[in-house]
Amino acid sequence: MRRLDVRIETWPVAGAFTIARGAKTQVDVVCVEIADGSHVGRGEGTAIYYHGESAESVADQARSMADAIAGGIDRATLLKAMPRGAARNAIDAALWDIEAKASGVRAWAAAGLPAITPVQSAFTISVADPAKMEADARAAAPIYPLLKLKLAGEGDLDRVAAVRRGAPEARLIVDANESWTGRDVAAEAARLLPFGVELIEQPVAAGQDHLLDGVTSPIPLCADESCQDRTDLARCVGRYAAINIKLDKAGGLTEALALAAEGKAAGLEIMVGCMLSTSLGIAPATIVAQGARWVDIDGPLLLARDRSPGIVFANGIASPPDPALWG
Repeated sequence: MRRLDVRIETWPVAGAFTIARGAKTQVDVVCVEIADGSHVGRGEGTAIYYHGESAESVADQARSMADAIAGGIDRATLLKAMPRGAARNAIDAALWDIEAKASGVRAWAAAGLPAITPVQSAFTISVADPAKMEADARAAAPIYPLLKLKLAGEGDLDRVAAVRRGAPEARLIVDANESWTGRDVAAEAARLLPFGVELIEQPVAAGQDHLLDGVTSPIPLCADESCQDRTDLARCVGRYAAINIKLDKAGGLTEALALAAEGKAAGLEIMVGCMLSTSLGIAPATIVAQGARWVDIDGPLLLARDRSPGIVFANGIASPPDPALWG
């Protein structure tokens, strides 16, 4: 009989993580452990604030599955038994982990991959005044060749220009975080084209994706908040060129892998992102990231400290997780 343990951990952010909706100086993550007497599987989830989740609500939702865990629920049944979100992600990850430990088969192999290799991750530049973003980009560029800029709507051109001055050779992607709602998206994108921006995430508010009907952007648009799991694919096709898959949104690696497969079949490019999290939350994402064009799994790099062992980042390249960490 399996036993479920759930706890909340608080991890400080290195400085502050700032996006259009506000700043965070710490992140509360929900840690799940599933034990069977011989092995322990671990998973981590971060509450999706724009869904109204909190660490407490995620922990309560996870604890409500104690009887199902004791009864031996599997990952396929879990998808039907729980809604998408951080709680299901944490439990799904713990199930992958305990299965790997019990079988001796690494999680990536169980996912059908012939191998798992390091992936290049973006490093996030928080939204700030242009001078601060330029300085941050200049400091990051020697280490991270791919930078992701958080934008806020007003003043975005100045921000991108400043980052390009600070990091003249870096690849750039930008995240509008819904702040271009009501703006001419194609025109805004055209203004960024001279700076070599290669992807724009979530220009309009989730639920208002129809605003992109007929829009021809010179830079590919990527759905983030507008694409949570496979049920959202239909409204993304024809409006976005790519989807950003995050485990906390999708509700776990099991759904994320299915979403990636169906997204590719629908002609969409794949980006893999993350919420603020430790390496335990990132570890499963390295599996779905194997087939992604863009990867943004820098959550642990934005913290003041991380777990040990953790994901090893070298010049922005994230190594596969140590089995002592996960999977």
